[in-house]
Amino acid sequence: MTHSRRLPTALTALLAPLGLVLGTLALGTPRSLGAESQAQTPPQVLPLEAEWCLEGTSSGGCIQLEVPRSQRQYSLGLMQRPPLGPLRGMWFRFDPPEPARFWMHQTITPLDMIFVREGRVIAIEAAAQPCPRLPCRSYGPQEPSDGVVELDAGEAARLGIVVGTPAPIRWLNRRGAP
Repeated sequence: MTHSRRLPTALTALLAPLGLVLGTLALGTPRSLGAESQAQTPPQVLPLEAEWCLEGTSSGGCIQLEVPRSQRQYSLGLMQRPPLGPLRGMWFRFDPPEPARFWMHQTITPLDMIFVREGRVIAIEAAAQPCPRLPCRSYGPQEPSDGVVELDAGEAARLGIVVGTPAPIRWLNRRGAP
């Protein structure tokens, strides 16, 4: 005797719309759900572990830097973060150097992206705009970099940072260094 796994037609008609809704939710990713997903991804705030003291610029001063360490921290970056304020940023390190590409998905404020190699600025993407939904543009030079510093939009210009500016980023605490 064989058993049928089919549901009665009336029950199928009632459950089909529910299955469609649940299936859509299961297949959707937080990044593709728009504003609802933004509440699910809280912004990360990392400790200030490094600084970039500006030499040879009109402004001087030191930029205090958060430093992501895990893959998840790298992935979240400055997503959902309000403006950082003057002389604040995030430093993404790459060892070995690589052609780094960054996007602005779920970032809520424009950012300056400063690409660094061997202690010098090699490229700047000024005022990269937020991207609320995919697909998003990616930013970065084709050449390898060993770090990227993200600042609020306009900070690079305000601080006099240009291609060729020295970028001597140092750890605030030796224990923080890799």
